[in-house]
Amino acid sequence: MTIIQDIDPQRVEQLKAFAESLYSKGDPGATRLMDQLRQVSHQMYRLGEASLNEAGFSYAQYRVLMSLLFDEWLGNSDGMNPSAISAQQGTGRNTVSALIRSLEDDGLIERRLDDNDRRRFNIALTDAGRQRVRQHANSHMQFVDHIFAAFSAEEMETLGGLLQKLNHCAQSYKEQKTPPHGGFHATSQ
Repeated sequence: MTIIQDIDPQRVEQLKAFAESLYSKGDPGATRLMDQLRQVSHQMYRLGEASLNEAGFSYAQYRVLMSLLFDEWLGNSDGMNPSAISAQQGTGRNTVSALIRSLEDDGLIERRLDDNDRRRFNIALTDAGRQRVRQHANSHMQFVDHIFAAFSAEEMETLGGLLQKLNHCAQSYKEQKTPPHGGFHATSQ
């Protein structure tokens, strides 16, 4: 299975002409690259999601478990406060509460009273949770190695720099278009 479908040169020229008919000031090559990035992103997301489904995780659950495992690796054996998990994941407290509940029901995490404040609790991995997330992380890293084996170390560094530059540009554009109260709105050009 190929990630990006090969397009014949005539089709590429037709797509360029079409993009130019919609926005004459634009770079048709940029439009093509945007579509290729979308295809790659979608394909990698689908592969990752299928892998997570096989392991019995949602993407959100896996991120929480990996955060807890990383926090342990850094030497924090007390677990993480749900508010810290929420902030780190960039999700609301209600969403994190639901994730915690489902992971707790599955026996992958446990609640522990905070030693410093007995009114609060922290979330920590159970042995079963630690084992399952480590197993999947190993499988995931093999997948990543396989996908990126197409690049030399120099190409990966170049791609990383280009993606960082593109991400910075996209973030800057978003900030210009986002009103102070949140949300995204179009402005006239």
